[in-house]
Amino acid sequence: MDQFFIKLSIMLVPGLMAITCHEVSHGFIADKFGDSTARSLGRLTLNPIKHLDILGTIMIFVIGIGWAKPVPVNFNNLRHPKRDMIWVAAAGPITNFCLATLSAFLMRGLIAATQEVPAGSMIAAVVDPVTLMLAFSVYINLLLGIFNLIPVPPLDGGRVAVGLLPYGPSNALARVEPFGMIIIIALVFFTNAFSYVISPALSFGVHLLAGPYSNLVFGVTRLMMRG
Repeated sequence: MDQFFIKLSIMLVPGLMAITCHEVSHGFIADKFGDSTARSLGRLTLNPIKHLDILGTIMIFVIGIGWAKPVPVNFNNLRHPKRDMIWVAAAGPITNFCLATLSAFLMRGLIAATQEVPAGSMIAAVVDPVTLMLAFSVYINLLLGIFNLIPVPPLDGGRVAVGLLPYGPSNALARVEPFGMIIIIALVFFTNAFSYVISPALSFGVHLLAGPYSNLVFGVTRLMMRG
């Protein structure tokens, strides 16, 4: 039970922030480009309760990645639907990459500033959990950003591809969307896509951002995944 609450405290805040900011960014950019659907439904808020998906939140603890309720976007309301869709879709992964970068800088700065703090002190009791949360934030934001770049709709990478491709291929890819999640599940669980594509990209991102503390990021994540 103690391990559960430790896991909860370390994973929940960065996990909820990652998926909430991801979704809000879609609605925010859509609003700027002419579609006020998310604003009218009260979804342009960082209150995670407004975006909470129970299964998606549980998955943070089960497989290390989760999701929120998608922020509704009516692409027909965008001023330039095909072009603006690219920016609306890309906003989610870009937000996650920005959060991963910020978390990495904060983590590295916090470690450097507290190297002389004695273990077991009151300061360490506060700093150590925060450092672990930042380490997990680097991981979960990179994973969420990279995963969503898979070029299969309804993932963001698929919608970016629909916006970038010429009319014919764009329409063909858009028609995949009703079956997109089945394709994605098949790719992740029944092929080596994670091992050969997502995992190397994730490892590169962690080493790029966390530098000498990359092992901390991976170590915290492995510890959390063990339950």
